[in-house]
Amino acid sequence: MAQLFDRDYGMLNWFLELLGFHHVDFTASVWSSNIMIATMVAWRWTGYNTLLYLASLQAVPRELYEAAAADGANGWKQFRHITIPALRPIIVFTVVTSTIFGLQIFTEPLLVNPSAGLTCAAARQCQTLTLFLYEQGFGRFHFGYGAAVGVALFVMVVIVAGINYLLATRIRSERP
Repeated sequence: MAQLFDRDYGMLNWFLELLGFHHVDFTASVWSSNIMIATMVAWRWTGYNTLLYLASLQAVPRELYEAAAADGANGWKQFRHITIPALRPIIVFTVVTSTIFGLQIFTEPLLVNPSAGLTCAAARQCQTLTLFLYEQGFGRFHFGYGAAVGVALFVMVVIVAGINYLLATRIRSERP
């Protein structure tokens, strides 16, 4: 990703220069750092989620679509009443796992500026909760504080996963 986002020689800045814009230092501001990390995370998980959805789509029986077409259902109705309900379990799974993985982002901000250590830059604009936990526990040797951050992260993950589960069961119970 350094080849893509580098301030002087990155492909994005090369493309911006072709369009007549100034170079962007992606580690200089909170906004650009968030865009950079979001792009890295999306790149990391897109293939995995795509394979899950592809496998789920292939498991939907073609006879359902043929029967719906024979009954006069157009493509939108088939998508809404056959495809989405068939994909609902995988949608719930990917939302829950993506939320958990999102709360535990560690590698991407660390790769942004390895020379800056666990903070990404002087303003700490890339530091996530897991990087903060690692910094406190193993960088500054405040093991109690790092453990407290770890417990808080665990509680956050459980709460968010519980909310996702409740929403998923509520949606499932509303099915006709």
